[in-house]
Amino acid sequence: MKLLSVNLGSARAVPYTDHRDGVSGIDKRPVDGPVRVAAPGPKGFGASGLEGDAVCETRHHGGDEQAVYAMAREDLDEWERTLGRTLANGSFGENLTTTGIDVSGALIGERWAVGDEVLLEITSGRIPCRTFQGHMGEKGWVKRFTQRAAPGAYLRVIRPGAIRAGDPVRIVHRPDHEVTVALQFRAVTTERTLLPRLLKAGEALHSEALAVARAYVEKYGTGSAV
Repeated sequence: MKLLSVNLGSARAVPYTDHRDGVSGIDKRPVDGPVRVAAPGPKGFGASGLEGDAVCETRHHGGDEQAVYAMAREDLDEWERTLGRTLANGSFGENLTTTGIDVSGALIGERWAVGDEVLLEITSGRIPCRTFQGHMGEKGWVKRFTQRAAPGAYLRVIRPGAIRAGDPVRIVHRPDHEVTVALQFRAVTTERTLLPRLLKAGEALHSEALAVARAYVEKYGTGSAV
């Protein structure tokens, strides 16, 4: 299990963003050499957890709970076969392109040691947006991405440090529940009845998803999901 690439983006003018200046950092490219990783601060103020990486629309992206976005090369390969086109590392706007890890099958609260210094923790899956659709240039992309339910994972930074392509990734903690990134994604998108199950992940879960799950349970109860 390792990093195939570390991907950074610059703010670029694009026609498919709601950002007031018409720019987006979604077009991320692999870089050479070490990249510093640290908690960027709360959502709305903090941007990317990777030094030199642009997150322009901080209302919806970036911040401590979405500091790093990881995608499995294996999932990109599957999409290549589906779309009939090449997808370079970073094509989905991910900061980390991994190999040997089932990223969407990772547990909320799972911790990864990356390289010699960095410790990351899974918080949630990535929700597709208009900017992602525009970047991909695929008809019905948001729906197709959502239906596959292999969204890759957002991670918070527990211990900062430097990472680079080729660094090993070790799973150093797996929590005692069954709430995967894929399950969390389905619960907040297409299968709302799964929301009560997210409570098992506790405070490790992205705070917005946790609030949605709690509100659902308050209104509808847990049913047989928990």
